[in-house]
Amino acid sequence: MTKDPSSVLPEATQAPPPRAAPPAAKAPRGRFPVDARLAGLFGVFVLLCLVGWLTRPDAFFTEGNLSTVLRLAAAIGVVSVGMTFVIISGGIDLSVGSMVALSSVWMTTLATQSFGPVVMVVCALAVGLVCGLINGVLVSYGRVVPFIATLAMYASARGLAERISGRNTQVVRQADFLAFFRGDFLGIPVLIWMFALVFVVGWILLNRTTFGRRTFAVGGNTEAARLAGINVKRHTALVYGVAGLCCGIAAIMVVARTTSGASTNGLYYELDAIAAVVIGGTLLSGGRGTLIGTLIGVLIFTVLGNIFTLNNLDTDIQNIAKGAIIVLAVLLQFRTNRARKST
Repeated sequence: MTKDPSSVLPEATQAPPPRAAPPAAKAPRGRFPVDARLAGLFGVFVLLCLVGWLTRPDAFFTEGNLSTVLRLAAAIGVVSVGMTFVIISGGIDLSVGSMVALSSVWMTTLATQSFGPVVMVVCALAVGLVCGLINGVLVSYGRVVPFIATLAMYASARGLAERISGRNTQVVRQADFLAFFRGDFLGIPVLIWMFALVFVVGWILLNRTTFGRRTFAVGGNTEAARLAGINVKRHTALVYGVAGLCCGIAAIMVVARTTSGASTNGLYYELDAIAAVVIGGTLLSGGRGTLIGTLIGVLIFTVLGNIFTLNNLDTDIQNIAKGAIIVLAVLLQFRTNRARKST
């Protein structure tokens, strides 16, 4: 028998045996991994509540004050849900406050109120949705920079609200509207139920649907999303439409809380919404974010404002504190991203 030549080769010339694959990394123990950033945000929220209790132990944890905090957080919280979608998709919306003002004014005109509460609600939702879609069309199909497109809507929507109302406050005279939206359900104000419903629907839409996955994809890499078959222009327009719809819902809540519509409604809402979203961990560059973080961010700023109010502190100090918190949050984002890239 003739031996196989390869069997008589020196040992050094033979190919080394293949190395075994490294063992797979073990998954972290525990069924519910904790996000360190969200845990830190929640810690800040608890600390603020402690400060409020220490400074005003007789007023902070009362039922009336807690209800006030949640009512105030409801409207800006709904706006922040829409803003989260926009920023995750890689955009920005500076017109949310003006859209709230225009929706609130349009739904409280005497002509609109004469048709009843249902028409008032539909009017607010339609105005917000149309304004949001206009922003989205300008950004996606018109290729206008989001900052410029929404800044134009910021000015025009606020101006139109002033034109319609004559810069006057329009009082709500629909008793049925006020009775429902200022009422309670199971002992909890309807406004808080509305915020909870919008938040839950937004969370499901962002985390459990194709629309949400496409939103992350568009914000992470627009060109890759386009090559993957996503209609980026249409999706971007729809995202801004979602933000506008949230502004319409917030307008209903503001009108119910204040019993009036005015062109000054929603003032500085864009600042508060962007601040809450950024504090919550959503990247300004897009592609990453969470509604849970946005919720905690909204509660942090609302409790902070409540502490200032209970202690009779000036609002200018509150605005300075908000600005400082935003800057610190952005710097922390940049530092975190740089650390991730280096690793």
